[in-house]
This record gives sequence, structure tokens and C-alpha cells, in this order.
Amino acid sequence: MSSSPNFGLVIVGDEILSGKRADKHMPKLIELLAERGLQLAWADYVGDSPGRITATLQRAFASGDVVFSCGGIGATPDDHTRQCAARALGVELQLHPEAEVLIRERMQDVAREQGVPYEPDRADNVHRLNMGVFPKGARIIPNPYNKIPGFSVGDVHFVPGFPVMAWPMMEWVLDRHYTHLFQRGAWVEKSVIVFGAMEATLTPLMEEVERDHPAIKVFSLPSVDHPQYGRHIDLGVKGGPAAVEPAYAQLLAGLHALRAKLGPELVR
Repeated sequence: MSSSPNFGLVIVGDEILSGKRADKHMPKLIELLAERGLQLAWADYVGDSPGRITATLQRAFASGDVVFSCGGIGATPDDHTRQCAARALGVELQLHPEAEVLIRERMQDVAREQGVPYEPDRADNVHRLNMGVFPKGARIIPNPYNKIPGFSVGDVHFVPGFPVMAWPMMEWVLDRHYTHLFQRGAWVEKSVIVFGAMEATLTPLMEEVERDHPAIKVFSLPSVDHPQYGRHIDLGVKGGPAAVEPAYAQLLAGLHALRAKLGPELVR
């Protein structure tokens, strides 16, 4: 997996940083990636500040990573992501022809549902076309919920902030463009619940296992108030199945030698 690109996430919106809304995109993207044998490498949260959004997107475009950006692609005054993406790329904004067709279809659908005539030149309908104004060279991401598309530039993909729209759009991007990276079954975690031990005591064992098995990573997740296990450490290894098995066996042997009190073993 080291030769594959990393996956990143950008969450845009004051409402996340103020606590008015809780971010649900990161857990969902982690889930979508895990189903395909992939992992999230990083995430950035940024408020509705054009300067900060532009700087964040400049880093995303320059990273070479596969990045999803959620939020801020609407057409209200607090939506800046489309403009900032163009600024970060140094290109102009333009109405995407496929996006225009889809947005006009959506407006006709709404007029039909409301039993009123479709008026393409009405001011609010003309304004809605701004949702299809993307950086020059962008590709559209179809939106199965209401047809209003997102867009991609290179490996950076922009979707709305609404989970009902964003999640199927992210899944579409993964399954359309990155199947060659999927590694289902190629990544596993095995761990054991350790009661009453200190991380400092376990560190030499962790270092030994990583040194003897360079293809895996050791992880240690302490908890002081877990509802089921109370104070404990979730100690384990992760990597390819063939590498994980001997590393985990060595970890367990070391824990037994330390006379650690062990609880359930976990496989993810």
C-alpha cells in the first residue's frame, strides 16, 4: 500500500467548527474506504474563510493524494468552495455544459412537481445555474439525489455538505476511478484488550515487534472509561494478513511473558 496514493478529506463550513453541526463525513469515508481495503490518511477542517479554503485546497491539489472536499459548493453567499478551487488552481470559473443540462432538468422537475410552468429566465432559476459554475477543466460528479452535480479536478473531488448527497457521490467516485487501488482483504488489524498495564511498560515490546516485522504497524489505544472494558489498552498490529499473523503471535507471547491480564481479542 505504500506505493498507492494517500486518501484525504477536507470538510468546509463554519457550522462544523462552531458545533452547530457534527461532522458525519469522516466516519463515513473511513467506512467506504475500509470496504475497499483502503485507509484515510488525513483530514482538514476549515471554516467559511475564502483565504483559508484556498490555502487548504492548494495543499490538496499539490499533495498528489486522492482528496474529497465536502461542503460549500452551493450558490449562497457563504458558499466559497467553487471559487476557492479555481483560485487555488489559477484558472477561471465557467458554467459546465453538462452541469447546466442537469440543473435545468432539476428545475423542470421541481416546476412539474409544484404544478407550475418552468420559467428558465426567471431570476432565481438563472441564479441556480451558478451551482454548475466550476473551475475550467472540471469533470462532473453525478448526484443521484437531486441531479445537482459536484465536480472533480484531477484527484480532488468536490461534493455537497449534505450526507444524503455526498455519500453516494463519494462512493461513485471510488468505484468509477479507483478500482485499481482496491485491496479488499489485504489489510487487517488484530488486537487484544490489556487490563491494568501502562503504555510505558509495553513500549519495549511494541518496539521489538515493529523491529522484527517491518511490514506491520503496532498500535496502542488506551482508554480510561470504556463502558464495557473500563480502564484498558487496545494493543495490536495492522498490515497485510500474512505479515500480521506472526507479528501478532509475537505480541501475544510478549504479553504472556509480562504476565499481562488479557481480555478479548479483536479482528477488524
